[in-house]
Amino acid sequence: MWWSRFQALPLALRVLFLASFVNRAGMFVFPLLAVYLVRGEGLSAGEAGLLISVGSTGLLVGSLLSGPLCDLRGRRTALLAALLLNAGGYLGLAVLDGPPWTYGALLFVALVGMGAFSPASNTLVADLTTPEQRPFAYTLSYVGNNLGMGVGPLLGGVAAAYSYEVMFAGNILAGLVCAAMIAVWVPRDRPPRGEGPRERRRTGPLGHHHVLLLVLVSFFYVVPLIGLEYALPLAITTELDESAGFVGAVYTINSVVVVSLGLAMEKHIRGYGTKALLLVAGLLWSMGLAVIAFGFSLWAILLSTVVWTLGEIIVSVVVPTYIADHVDQRRVGSFMALNGFVLGLARLVVPVGLGVVWTAQGHRPVFLILLAAPLVGMAAFAALRTRPSPAAAPPPEDTPAPPTGRTRQADARGPGG
Repeated sequence: MWWSRFQALPLALRVLFLASFVNRAGMFVFPLLAVYLVRGEGLSAGEAGLLISVGSTGLLVGSLLSGPLCDLRGRRTALLAALLLNAGGYLGLAVLDGPPWTYGALLFVALVGMGAFSPASNTLVADLTTPEQRPFAYTLSYVGNNLGMGVGPLLGGVAAAYSYEVMFAGNILAGLVCAAMIAVWVPRDRPPRGEGPRERRRTGPLGHHHVLLLVLVSFFYVVPLIGLEYALPLAITTELDESAGFVGAVYTINSVVVVSLGLAMEKHIRGYGTKALLLVAGLLWSMGLAVIAFGFSLWAILLSTVVWTLGEIIVSVVVPTYIADHVDQRRVGSFMALNGFVLGLARLVVPVGLGVVWTAQGHRPVFLILLAAPLVGMAAFAALRTRPSPAAAPPPEDTPAPPTGRTRQADARGPGG
């Protein structure tokens, strides 16, 4: 049972997963930021959009900073810094009343923290799990994050309806609670030592080039995810002339599939190679997007959400697991940061590019472009040489897997280091 496998994980990871859920569920501000800037601060819609775009570059910067911070100061320090930066940026947005550019600067600070958290979390999971445990641990993390993302906007909307001060206070409080949990229960880790000359010769000047290529090619699977966030709300409300409530239905279906099928899928994908799983993920993405591109309707969109969400689950588990399995400990943080940077880059460039295409030619070329992206990704992954996982056959579900040397060392230091 999944519960016995959860209990077999180190205490620090169980606390991290709970903290990640609380942090995601407490993200009240970001989904409603445009509303706050327009209605709460009196900015125009254009000004709000520009400030959010500028501030969102903080996600990229946070992803890039997370790796060096993990490697130089440790994983726990990176997690705490991310949470405190996010809380500090939002506190400034809530209390300061300055010129519009200050909102962009404070949002940038808050989103640097948001962008740094996930890579640091994934790096800690890599440190404290055995290869056999990692797919389950990353699946559990992904399911918890999605569950929190499903709860957060609802709670944020209720808080904003009461007052924007409550909305900000809830977000900041959730971040500080998570920081306290991590400070108490996640042990202080020591930065990994440098690798020897033999290891440097083995990895080459670009480091683990097969991992680097896999992370970069995964961009083609991130493009449709971010593209759908932009295109589906527009398609439903303008092209199909349906209620905005159906946009919420898409996100609900996505969350339900992730939460209900994520752990079940993890059990079935164990034992399959990385390349095979990524090709299956691309096929699911392509099938889901083909339903929209060639059978454009509301029901096609709702049906496709079930299909492409399955591909999303596979990619979200396989990529960080491959990084953790094949990168030496000193570089795990940097590669997890690169994975986060790929997502942040897509958030920055995909909506802009699709917006230009939509304005010039309408919605159909947009969905054809989104369909082409996973097809290109499948071709690239088919040509990419991947290495087998070092994990042996998975242990029985009810038998706790033995901890690694790093896990025993971390637990021996005790809570708080």
